[in-house]
Amino acid sequence: MANILIVEDEVKIARLLADYFVNDGHQTHEIHHGDEVIAWIKTHTPDVVLLDVMLPGKDGMAICKELRTFSNIPVLMITARVDEIDRLLGLEIGADDYICKPFSPREVVARVKTILRRVQKAEPAAIDWQLDDTRYEFHFRDEGVALTSVEFNLMKRLCSDPGRIYSRDQLMHVMYSDNRIVSERTIDSHVKKLRSKLAAAYADEPFIESVYGIGYRFIR
Repeated sequence: MANILIVEDEVKIARLLADYFVNDGHQTHEIHHGDEVIAWIKTHTPDVVLLDVMLPGKDGMAICKELRTFSNIPVLMITARVDEIDRLLGLEIGADDYICKPFSPREVVARVKTILRRVQKAEPAAIDWQLDDTRYEFHFRDEGVALTSVEFNLMKRLCSDPGRIYSRDQLMHVMYSDNRIVSERTIDSHVKKLRSKLAAAYADEPFIESVYGIGYRFIR
């Protein structure tokens, strides 16, 4: 059973989603105004947040960005505007997934179940790898791989939240401390070299997954 926060200003939609989640065995709480969300989350810590983009007060994008400054709670964005999809797909705001209106409540429940399975699967997997900040090495099952500073910063960001997809732009900002601007092709080149190093050391153990049109994620 999960605790689901539904942030949706259309009360009928929020109640409909709540009914489906309750029937599926979960607990729910509804918030209909953007200004109330962050304070509630800090007090109650839900397992998943369903977050509408268009809200009175603080909008969903601003809420998600602020949430990511202190929490990795999974967020499923809800949007009715097609022109926002590219931004959501790029995960510029730190969301885990998105769904467009109109939608099937059953599909929303299914999406949330997928997110919960990913989170539950990722938690125990973290114990068999680690990053060594003093040697700039990635360790897996007692074997280490030396990385360049750029590769290490890249790996550190990906490992900070296993399963979360990071856009190339997000990765660029952590890979270069001087805030230089590089092309997406440069990011892809670094990822390719890093994956080659890991594959050479740990055969048949994929660590970094490409997500077409979006970016990369650490999948241990």
